Amino acid sequence: MRQFARLVFIVYTVLRFGLDDIALSGFRQRWVRLLARVITVGRRLDEPRGVRLRRALERLGPIFVKFGQVLSTRRDLLPPDIADELARLQDRVPPFPSAQSRALVERAFGRPIEQVFARFDAEPVASASIAQVHFAQLLDGREVAVKVLRPGMLAVIDDDLALLHRLARWVERVSVDGRRLKPREVVAEFDGYLHDELDLVREAANAAQLRRNMQGLNLVLIPEMIWELCTPGVIVMERMNGIPINQVQRLRDAGVDFKKLARDGVTIFFTQVFRDGFFHADMHPGNIQVSVAPATFGRYIALDFGIVGTLTDFDKDYLAQNFIAFFRRDYKRVAELHVESGWVPPSTRVDALESAIRAVCEPYFDRPLKEISLGNVLMRLFQTSRRFNVEIQPQLVLLQKTLLNIEGLGRELDPDLDLWSTAKPFLERWMDEQVGWRGFLARLGNEAPRYAHLLPELPRLVHRSLQQRAGDPVPLLRELLAEQRRTRRLVQSVVLAVAGFVTGAVLTQAWLHWLRG
Repeated sequence: MRQFARLVFIVYTVLRFGLDDIALSGFRQRWVRLLARVITVGRRLDEPRGVRLRRALERLGPIFVKFGQVLSTRRDLLPPDIADELARLQDRVPPFPSAQSRALVERAFGRPIEQVFARFDAEPVASASIAQVHFAQLLDGREVAVKVLRPGMLAVIDDDLALLHRLARWVERVSVDGRRLKPREVVAEFDGYLHDELDLVREAANAAQLRRNMQGLNLVLIPEMIWELCTPGVIVMERMNGIPINQVQRLRDAGVDFKKLARDGVTIFFTQVFRDGFFHADMHPGNIQVSVAPATFGRYIALDFGIVGTLTDFDKDYLAQNFIAFFRRDYKRVAELHVESGWVPPSTRVDALESAIRAVCEPYFDRPLKEISLGNVLMRLFQTSRRFNVEIQPQLVLLQKTLLNIEGLGRELDPDLDLWSTAKPFLERWMDEQVGWRGFLARLGNEAPRYAHLLPELPRLVHRSLQQRAGDPVPLLRELLAEQRRTRRLVQSVVLAVAGFVTGAVLTQAWLHWLRG
């Protein structure tokens, strides 16, 4: 019943703010435009369309606000008036009352707010779909930011997700693409990410992990968590001071190098994805600032770590090989990788898939970012994947979303950025570290503690076995001879495996150098 009521509310909101009129007015067919005029009779739609869309998304709740935030980063796909209004969703969602925020903080810490903070600013500095942020000062004088979870979020999100789950099941039953697109798995991934956002301790842990990962890079600042003041509903962190990345004129006046900033953004993204397999997956402009402090001038400041993406070693290796093959225009290798990974049926003709991928990607090489739309590229690749029955991988949905966000930021900072040439050296270096000598030595070092623990125990284990069999020498002799043969075969296998691995590493290293040349 609650789901039905929620569905009725969604339909009412769509009609109330005239979103149906916005959707239908984009069609060229005369009969569709006539229908748009008919359904708007009797409704007052005197506000601009961008304002109506933003207000409707705010009214519908956090899932719809998230959708608006993603759209707002793609100014190349939206009319300027709609893009400007949706940008307000990044950190200017209407806040909940300050008194309620104060009460939530006191309930979380179990004491009056004056016993925790020397100062607590009642007016929030940012208000988003899941939480809002207040500046404060601790009793020891440290300046901090206090993030407070919006009340009542769980019930609203659960209702919307229940509708999405039902819709996914329906799509899987009635759509010919339902099984391939895996809508239920995609919604389940989205479900997990949203519920993770409702636990602010998890967000604090994500921030701590990213902070450790990024320490040696010196390109991005991540706030330190005040762990004794972190609860599921309220977290306190180091206050960061910077200029929001979408305030371009302020950054230009401060003397920030936009071209370096764009290159650094690409480096940060590929480092998080391919080196760490742990990346910030909510990189809309409301969560990104730039430091203008003398000691850290020009570095990124990352905020809001409720949504992070993770990749397995297999995912990282597969994606890196795909990217490198794309950069080298080796479309046959891209097609082979799709077959090898099981993402397309084994009966797929590699040459046909190669030709289709070439037709999508070739027009975009050697062109600056301002002339490329990854959104269009992904759409054409999606159409190609449908033709060849490519199975959608739910674990990569967040990565695709983040890549689109990165493109949107890069387009704002440096439209002349060559995304391909900027990313290619990083990926080649990463592959070198994975399959070359450095990768072999690193893996050997990782396995060494395990073998160092086992080897000293071997004499004791052999001695115990001899004692247990001492009363019957004939079976013991047979067992020792059999064990000797097994050991000899094992040693031979290990030697051959190591030799084969080393030979493969050498050949791969030579192959990489040959390709670079």
